[in-house]
Amino acid sequence: MAAGLIPDERTRRALARLEAAPLNFDPGELAAGTDAWSYDERVQPLPAEPPGPRQPGGAWELARRLMRGYEFADPSLVRAYHDPATPLEGRTLLLEVRWWGLRFRVGCRVADVYERVEPVGDRDALVSGWSYRTLAGHFEQGEMHWQVAKWPETGEVAFRLYSWSRWARDVHPLVRAGIALFGRRAQLRFYDRTCARMLRLTEAALAGTEPGAAVRTASERHTTSRRDDAVHDELARNVER
Repeated sequence: MAAGLIPDERTRRALARLEAAPLNFDPGELAAGTDAWSYDERVQPLPAEPPGPRQPGGAWELARRLMRGYEFADPSLVRAYHDPATPLEGRTLLLEVRWWGLRFRVGCRVADVYERVEPVGDRDALVSGWSYRTLAGHFEQGEMHWQVAKWPETGEVAFRLYSWSRWARDVHPLVRAGIALFGRRAQLRFYDRTCARMLRLTEAALAGTEPGAAVRTASERHTTSRRDDAVHDELARNVER
């Protein structure tokens, strides 16, 4: 595992244990579309491109590179540990969720990585994205998608996230009490902060001749905690690849 994203032996062992962890829900329930799930969606416009196919070095391509890991999300709220040497599809993620001074470590697994044309809203868009599902021990159950989309007829580009989720029942009573108090508010705050951060990172990558350095500076500036150097470095590497 790359040392830069695995800070200590305790984290390394925790991530290794998650490799064999099962999902904590049946994905077939999502397809059934029951009322037990909450659905959330955010669409964040990004700088536009000329109409037509994706542009080399344009907003769609740069945002797609930024999404190669989990570092585009604000690590002040959710910090992801993983082995960047493993393929994104099937990758196990150890997420450290940070709520008002509390930290919870939970697991997810990347379920699908895709690039395709699909409807977004009422129009077809070129979409690149990936999804993950929650593992046993997570206080949530469900599936999250991260996407970048381009509508060829107009050149509009956007970052999109959507999820189906519900709170897990088999969690510690203290965790359940915390969820009841501020879980939903923290969840929505994370979505909104991630969208704003993706916009700033994409704008920074487009602005100069050295997108990696620009993204690293923007990542540090738009992170509440400034101590996550490994996150900023990995984002810079991703956008240069």
